[in-house]
Amino acid sequence: MSDLGVPDLGTRALRERVLRAWSESPARFREDANTEEDFALGGYRDRVVIELAQNAADAALRAAVPGRLRLTLDGSASRPVLAAANVGAPLDAAGVEALSTLRASSKRDDAGTAGRFGVGFAAVVAVSDRPAIASGGGAVMWSRDRARELVDGVPALAEELDRRGGHVPLLRLPFEQDDPPAIPAGFDTVVRLPLREDAVASVRRQLEGAGAALMLALPTLERVEIDIDGDVRELVAEHRPSGESVIDGAVWRTAEAHGEIPAALLEDRPVEERARPFWQLRWALPEDGLPEGTPSVLHAPTPSDERLDLPALLIASFPLAPDRRHVAPGPLTDFLVDRAAETYVRLLGELPVSPQVLALVPGPIGAGELDARVRRGVRERLPEAPLLPHRTRGRDAVAVDAPAPFIDLLGDVVTGLLPPEWPARSPALAALGVRRVELADVVDELAAVDREPVWWHRVYEALAGAATDALGALPVPLAGDAGRVVRGPRGLLIADGVDPGGLDALGPRFVHPDAVHPLLARLGAVEAGPRAVLADAGVRAAVAESFESDDPGAVAEAVLGLVAAARIDPGEEPWLAELALPADDGELYPAGELLLPESPLRDLMADDAPFGIVDEALLERWGADALTAAGVLDGFALARAEDVNLTGLADDAETLDLDDEDLWAEDVLRRTGPQELPPLVPELVAVRDLELVDDWSAALRVLAGPPWRAAIVDPAHVALHNGRRVAVPSYTAWWLSRNPVLDGRKPGQFRLHGDESLEGLYDLAPEGLDERLLLALGVRTSLADLLDEPGGAQELLDRLSDPARTVTRAQLGSLWTALADAPDASIESPEHVRAVVDGEVEVVDAADALVLDTPDLLPLLQGQPLVIAAQGRDVHLAELLDLPLAGDEVPGVVQSEGEKRPIPEVVGAVLPDAPADYLAHDRLVVDGQEVPWWTRDGEVHASGPAGLARALAWSTGDWTARLMVEAVLRAPETLPVLLAEADLQSPVDEPPADDR
Repeated sequence: MSDLGVPDLGTRALRERVLRAWSESPARFREDANTEEDFALGGYRDRVVIELAQNAADAALRAAVPGRLRLTLDGSASRPVLAAANVGAPLDAAGVEALSTLRASSKRDDAGTAGRFGVGFAAVVAVSDRPAIASGGGAVMWSRDRARELVDGVPALAEELDRRGGHVPLLRLPFEQDDPPAIPAGFDTVVRLPLREDAVASVRRQLEGAGAALMLALPTLERVEIDIDGDVRELVAEHRPSGESVIDGAVWRTAEAHGEIPAALLEDRPVEERARPFWQLRWALPEDGLPEGTPSVLHAPTPSDERLDLPALLIASFPLAPDRRHVAPGPLTDFLVDRAAETYVRLLGELPVSPQVLALVPGPIGAGELDARVRRGVRERLPEAPLLPHRTRGRDAVAVDAPAPFIDLLGDVVTGLLPPEWPARSPALAALGVRRVELADVVDELAAVDREPVWWHRVYEALAGAATDALGALPVPLAGDAGRVVRGPRGLLIADGVDPGGLDALGPRFVHPDAVHPLLARLGAVEAGPRAVLADAGVRAAVAESFESDDPGAVAEAVLGLVAAARIDPGEEPWLAELALPADDGELYPAGELLLPESPLRDLMADDAPFGIVDEALLERWGADALTAAGVLDGFALARAEDVNLTGLADDAETLDLDDEDLWAEDVLRRTGPQELPPLVPELVAVRDLELVDDWSAALRVLAGPPWRAAIVDPAHVALHNGRRVAVPSYTAWWLSRNPVLDGRKPGQFRLHGDESLEGLYDLAPEGLDERLLLALGVRTSLADLLDEPGGAQELLDRLSDPARTVTRAQLGSLWTALADAPDASIESPEHVRAVVDGEVEVVDAADALVLDTPDLLPLLQGQPLVIAAQGRDVHLAELLDLPLAGDEVPGVVQSEGEKRPIPEVVGAVLPDAPADYLAHDRLVVDGQEVPWWTRDGEVHASGPAGLARALAWSTGDWTARLMVEAVLRAPETLPVLLAEADLQSPVDEPPADDR
């Protein structure tokens, strides 16, 4: 401070100007006091150390010397002191005035300085009442006690001073100092802060927390010494031309950007900011992670309160709000967010290519608004950044979630494939735009790869530990089929004791010997024993195409040989019925359309049934057992058994060779309920081979006669351990009811004439069968019987929800009413329901539907899908369907004033329980909409005869009387006639009592 040789330094004149301004305007005194207090307690609270460091950095920059700062805390003295000594340009008279003038910095024309507003020194007020500065040849101080004495001498300020309890601004009144603090050797300036007792802990905490972030935020500082009660540590920073910074031996990689701010971005910023239209930012990334205690905040350039939870520090010239703690919103901030995102991506691109970069990819969830915006900006740019091996961009790369050996094999197959050490399921890879390909998808694409069988064996070995559910389409090379590769091992054969030479006509697919691996067996390839070969898809295809074969006889010979060797049972492999076999007329027939010469089906099938008689030579060569196992028919046989153990049948411990016999047994066990001993069927008679029938129209006519009819219409009787017998559907009736035997559909999809409430939901049963047989098959009879059956309520609901079904408006209400009244109805919450929408019946999402509980809501529910049942069923129906009541979704606030009026006496003849009066409205308004009546608030509101009639009918529980009441209200003289007409009506059942 060259002017400090002048005794006064201008401090006296400055004090006089301030005191004069305060005396002329006490409000100015109050404003200065409040402003200084705001800075000390708000934006610059707990900031004294960083602000002293910032001033030291600015002084070094102005003097163009390496920055050096010594911070010394002597807490052992009676009056603890914090001293900050720095090198650089000394404090001058202009600086003294700036420090004493809030928000008027002397550094506004100094490009590159960290301080921008001249208020950072206000941080000392939070810790000291007697700060002092010695610099160059002089010194200046501030004293709250001396300032109070001066203010106390100004009469105009007495009232305000008293109101403030004697508290005065500290920094507005500088004083010359006769005993300046000594400047340590090697330094140019020292700031001495005698600390208040309550500030010592905060200062100590700030000094202990000073670290690498401080040196990175203030790069002009190359050395900072911190002395806390004699315990000295030193921060040393080396900023290398390569962009690296070394701080106390730790390496930080940095990326910087700077430029001139477009004028349009400064239009909403303060004047002094506009005079310095430059921006700069720096990302600093530590090689070993952020040091413990490093604040996860934006540095602008000193720490703010803006959380920035990224693995690197951001030091940037973001505009700050007046509290100096948060970023000011606006176009300049938006601009710098984009620059920060660009620079962060550039920093990642300058790192060595390694999976470690994934840890630096920010996730989508930010710690605050600014953090989230920076993250979003980074993530938007990452797919174009060359951060992956061979400097591949993320959007051009592929990651496969597969074992490492398999990925190595794919290196020359998949373009842009990441090496195994890059984790395919990392969310960071997804943020980079890497396309993650599931193992199943890669396996599927391998079908186009042309490699030798040995290479495929290596693939199987690499995938031996992978989950098999992803390998279903794994390509497999075939034997004897030059270079042919098929998708999926399932059904392929691994030769094991089978000579495929005799099976050439069937074309079974065997795995190439050089590719055989245990993995293929795990994935469904089978060893080639007789049964395995018979189950091969190639054999099935040969059977299906046997009529088109060049040598059908060779196909039949091979298949029958396998059937005989495998000793399969008739019907065990129903697809064999397609095998082309010769008949006695010399033509080829499917095996399922051939009969043994003595089969009773020859006389029971319809005249136009395309059945032939098996060739005698073929029967003599292979025998009846092999032929019937291959599908040749020997008539409808009856299975007869005694004391059938249903539990054993359900568990497959016993068998009757009936299709789905275990499912029938399970169904019977559900009907009988848990038993101490296994239930038995003393006598069981069932029709075999039902699954082999093709023409059910003809077959049912045959089955309608003896002896098969009894096996259908007569129930089976189950003997329980307590001696009771329970009648259940016979196996044959049960099987027929579960299969499409009536016009290609299950019998339960049809109905008999009678109950028209099922019309549209079920079609009429086809003609030609008697009612008893149809009932045994499970044809529906009535709505009541349907709802009495287990699962009947669910079936009705499913059909109501089926848009392919038709239900009239008249039907729908009675169907919902019946469902609500069904005893022990149990259903799953529906996804769709059939509802009324403005008078039209529609199938809608259940989430959009409401159950109507009172009709006065209807005017408020236009366009709303409604489920409507008869009065008194609403609560139960809503619980059953898991739907809300309409009344629970409508506020129902009456917004118009009504006039209390008596109910006309004539109404009592129709509704004896009608109330004595009601609230009449010229316009009844509920929830902002005009309605004719309303009773939901416990009062009867109406705006005309029609509304009053409905309100009275609903509130008295006699909804059917609403039209008569309306007629009486409009023309009371018609009452005798209306009552006489009502006498002609048939009585109706009362609805069940329920909450309305």
